[in-house]
Amino acid sequence: MRIQGKNWKFPDDVDTDVIIPARYLMTTDENELAEHVMEDIDPEFAKKVEKGDIIVAGNNFGCGSSREHAPIAIKAAGVSCIIAKSYARIFYRNAINIGLPIVECPEAVDEAEEGDEFEIDTDEGWVRNTRTGKSYEAAPFPDYIKDIIAAGGLMEAVAKRVREQGRVSS
Repeated sequence: MRIQGKNWKFPDDVDTDVIIPARYLMTTDENELAEHVMEDIDPEFAKKVEKGDIIVAGNNFGCGSSREHAPIAIKAAGVSCIIAKSYARIFYRNAINIGLPIVECPEAVDEAEEGDEFEIDTDEGWVRNTRTGKSYEAAPFPDYIKDIIAAGGLMEAVAKRVREQGRVSS
């Protein structure tokens, strides 16, 4: 999968309470969550982010609680991918489960400036900053993660597999 977009840069240890503050967890409506994504760290982020943009972040992105609302809010806001130095394990899995591509690439994060355009290839395993022209290695997604992302999330991937095996009619 190839992804391209402008980045928004965030620091280390951005937790799920910052990604989507608890005061907005009374809803599961993705669009409503998207209106408040990252507002405690950048109150204007939800208004500025555009479909296809990328988040670039430091270490331990998505730490804190295990709420699935955090990656849902990010994806619903139009973010196409996250590049971080590292992720909290539960956030990583929740992001994959909802079909949000995330890549670990510390070198790309270190050299990124907010607003840089990035190209990412999750099949071949590279990240390129178009401003600097530098390319960086990133682990490619294994086939099962590619399938989940391509389907739009884990539930969709499982439903597709069941349909393909002829166990459920469409």
